[in-house]
Amino acid sequence: VLEANLALSRRNWPHDEKGIRTAQTNIAACFSDLGREDEALVLKRAIYAKEVTSLGTSHQDTLRDGCNVANSLIKLHLWDETTTLLRDQLLPPARRSLGPDHDTTLELN
Repeated sequence: VLEANLALSRRNWPHDEKGIRTAQTNIAACFSDLGREDEALVLKRAIYAKEVTSLGTSHQDTLRDGCNVANSLIKLHLWDETTTLLRDQLLPPARRSLGPDHDTTLELN
């Protein structure tokens, strides 16, 4: 059903990037819930890359999707990659754009 929703979104609203990313996020969450974390990670990385390109590294949606990638990396026990993502790619823009006391920034610490 979720994949059909994504296909409809792409066909009927191809310029609605946020709607398409939301549908992709729902599919990634479903994969994760089913224990298909490898597949979820591939999709989460694609979503994060699109967010970086379209919104920039400091946007709250981009940071949230980066956290989704980090969660999958943790579930797959990819500790070094998780640390690098959090420390080098997510925490600095979160501190700059949201401030050191924002909930998202504190979660990244």
